[in-house]
Amino acid sequence: MEFLQPFYLWIKAFHIISVIFWMAGMYYLPRLYVYHSETETGSALSENYKRMEELLLKRIVNPAMGATWLFGILLILTLPSLLSEGWFHVKLTLVIAMSAYHGVLVKWCRLYGADERPHTSKFLRIANEVPPLLTIFIVIMVIVRPF
Repeated sequence: MEFLQPFYLWIKAFHIISVIFWMAGMYYLPRLYVYHSETETGSALSENYKRMEELLLKRIVNPAMGATWLFGILLILTLPSLLSEGWFHVKLTLVIAMSAYHGVLVKWCRLYGADERPHTSKFLRIANEVPPLLTIFIVIMVIVRPF
């Protein structure tokens, strides 16, 4: 798609901006679940966490993930040679894993919104490490391109 070529750097910039917003939410949301799991069901604090979790998802995390995918797809259309790179396939697999984890966080938001406590705070503290670990490997794939 040659008509996208002049906009490549703009698309790349907006892709990176979107990733930053998405990851900010992906790092913070599981931490909110940790704190939420330690509150009393029905308490004012629990209700406050419900609102914070829902707003974070709807106003930041979901739109940022959509924008990340949109600009990522535009980058591929602008530079289709990426599809022949081994590092890119690893990166894409990790991004799909991050998106799946995003879906898990959405499910947990629904459960907490219904006053269900699906996991202990200890489990959630461990689960909180998934986005940073995925991010480390994604960035290494993009910058180092080891394959």
